[in-house]
Amino acid sequence: MYLLFLGLAGLVLKYLEIGPLANWSWWVVLIPFPLAAAWWAWADSTGYTKQKEMDKMDLRKKERIEKQRAAMGMLPKKRK
Repeated sequence: MYLLFLGLAGLVLKYLEIGPLANWSWWVVLIPFPLAAAWWAWADSTGYTKQKEMDKMDLRKKERIEKQRAAMGMLPKKRK
């Protein structure tokens, strides 16, 4: 996602001819877009994004369970 934002910022700066990007080639300014596409393709093909989503769901589930236990007055078990 960072590469996409970087590419959009570079595109705007190049189009409006602001700063040092005004003198850069369009090819250099557009490099973040194919890099972002390559990152997304890799992340989807390896299961990286799915694993991160599952981790978030597990964390939310654990937090919800702990909140419900605290509301019922059940404290988490202490390990010996």
